[in-house]
Amino acid sequence: MSGFWAVFWLMIILKIPIAALFAIIWWALREPPVPEADREDGDGGSRRDPHPRIRPPQPPRRGPHADPVPPAPGRVRARHRAPRVPHRQRSARG
Repeated sequence: MSGFWAVFWLMIILKIPIAALFAIIWWALREPPVPEADREDGDGGSRRDPHPRIRPPQPPRRGPHADPVPPAPGRVRARHRAPRVPHRQRSARG
């Protein structure tokens, strides 16, 4: 009879979490109900976005008739630092 319970456990009881997983996935993927729009009320306007997107400013064009390219900024170099003084080594006394 011990073989029956092992088969029962594997064939029936362990399928319950798998069925629950499929139910959760089905519930998450189903289409939500779409409410019907009232034709009488209407939105009364166009479908355009009320807030138009603002384009960023364009850089000036360069070319044969435009201003020349500005020169690159001068290089800045750090001053030469004094050499580091090494720390004194600790004595071997312990």
